[in-house]
Amino acid sequence: MKHAAMVGAVLAFATWSFAQANNKPAGQNQPSPQTPASGATAPAAAPPQGKRPPQAKTQPEYEAYKTAVALTDAAAAEKASDDFAAKFPDSELRVMLYKSTMRIYQRAGNSDKIVEMGRKGLAIDADDPELLVTVASELAEKTRDTDLDKDQRLDEAMKMSRKALETVDTDISIPAGTPQDQVDTYKGQLRSFAYSIIGTLEFKKDNFTAAETDLRKSIDAFPSQPDPVVVLRLAISLDRQGKYPEALKEANHAVEITQDSTSAGKLARQERDRLNQLVGGNATAPKPATPAPDQPKN
Repeated sequence: MKHAAMVGAVLAFATWSFAQANNKPAGQNQPSPQTPASGATAPAAAPPQGKRPPQAKTQPEYEAYKTAVALTDAAAAEKASDDFAAKFPDSELRVMLYKSTMRIYQRAGNSDKIVEMGRKGLAIDADDPELLVTVASELAEKTRDTDLDKDQRLDEAMKMSRKALETVDTDISIPAGTPQDQVDTYKGQLRSFAYSIIGTLEFKKDNFTAAETDLRKSIDAFPSQPDPVVVLRLAISLDRQGKYPEALKEANHAVEITQDSTSAGKLARQERDRLNQLVGGNATAPKPATPAPDQPKN
């Protein structure tokens, strides 16, 4: 799965969770506590997982949120989110609207707007791991060598990714009753995504030892669905360190999970063929002059 698809998989849980959350005004339709029968012991409360899902404070706020979140046009959704934030400056639902708008821009592939909406959400909740990894990913993948603020953008992406790893257990909103396997999957994807960004940033700095460590962590965090780009970058990181047999193993894995018609698939096959020649001839030979393939693009 490429990074964009991986984001979509992560956000699918968030969308489901928000749909299940009780976003009605606080105090409305809240269940009353049950009194256990005589002699019965009340069941122990489940330990809290993350933050309480956001709630509206008033009915007008709730109705305005429902109208805004239903929009599917990116520009209209952005305007509605800004209007809502201006009208309800203390609303807990503001960040949800900016997340929703961010996802619409993700589907459209508008990187600048993804970052802009993500930053607006982070201005409200600076610890939200979903927003952190989404903005960090765009900064890491879309920053060009010619950008005057290149170092600043990449440094920010690294800090955001590391912060997401710190807040993934404490700062996601999980409605009561959410199946534990879905919670674990969501957290695993977020961790995998954060480590992949960190590994990619180390890769771009030619720090291949550190890149190897974090790219492996990315794969281990969500082993059931490894990102082909991450696997390929791991193979190239090992190649650049002269670890040819290990690199070949990962290159073969990348080939297995990619189509040869894709950019990642073509590079994976190029890397595999190169390593087959090296390992078949002399696995301990010094690195040849012919370079490994360039890093894959998302």
